[in-house]
Amino acid sequence: MDVLWMVPLLLFPLLMWTSSTFVFYFKKCFYVGWMMCLALIAIPLCILKSGGRDVENMRIIRVLVRHVKYFLGLRFDVSGWEHLQTEGPYVIISNHQSSLDVLGLMEILPDRCTMIAKKELIYAGTVGLICWLGGIVFINRKKTSDAKSVMTDAAKTMLDDQIRLWVFPEGTRNQRGDLLPFKKGAFHLAVQAQVPIIPVVFSSYSNFYLRKEKQFKSGTIRLKILPKIETKGMTTDDVTSLSDKSFNLMRSAFLNVSDSVTQSNGPLRH
Repeated sequence: MDVLWMVPLLLFPLLMWTSSTFVFYFKKCFYVGWMMCLALIAIPLCILKSGGRDVENMRIIRVLVRHVKYFLGLRFDVSGWEHLQTEGPYVIISNHQSSLDVLGLMEILPDRCTMIAKKELIYAGTVGLICWLGGIVFINRKKTSDAKSVMTDAAKTMLDDQIRLWVFPEGTRNQRGDLLPFKKGAFHLAVQAQVPIIPVVFSSYSNFYLRKEKQFKSGTIRLKILPKIETKGMTTDDVTSLSDKSFNLMRSAFLNVSDSVTQSNGPLRH
């Protein structure tokens, strides 16, 4: 009996060394479990600091989450920091590949900035509660009328409370090696509030993370912050051209930074 408990201890390093599938599931489970534990720590801290739901709680969340990348063997290479040195409210838009985007988001998250996220996230246990405490704006993606109403309210909140909002305009996770067409919500939001848009691009994760193939290695993520796009004087009629301009800029930057990562690290072997 004394020997039996040692079997898992011996098996674990063996599986970590020999099975990429085991590594994939272990890292994924660790990531979810650890984020829930961090949320459990953050909840009382946020309540003590702000008394409840407040965008200022994102400072606590940011500090607690920033170390997680080291456990997963990830590193961020950030360029364009100067473009975030913008006063007042603005809308950040970025591509969306997986839940790992949260780590990059927390790497550069400006003060008084929170996110717009799908409504389902609020039901994700302690993570859902900490998202609510952090002032995250929840939208129902299945009801366009609800989403538009939320964006209108968010535009007013941005100006009244001087906050920034981070939006994923693709609307869903995408790991196809390119960007999905953008939904218009983020651009309506920016135009209604007459605030600038700051595009942020994450390089492709395909060098270290392939969900279908169950691969999750160590790797580097290039994170490029692009110059702001002004919306002053724009109206609803300009939303489509604004969306198209943002898409083309981000797609070009995405392909560029992804190619540079591939050349540095080489493709992930299957």
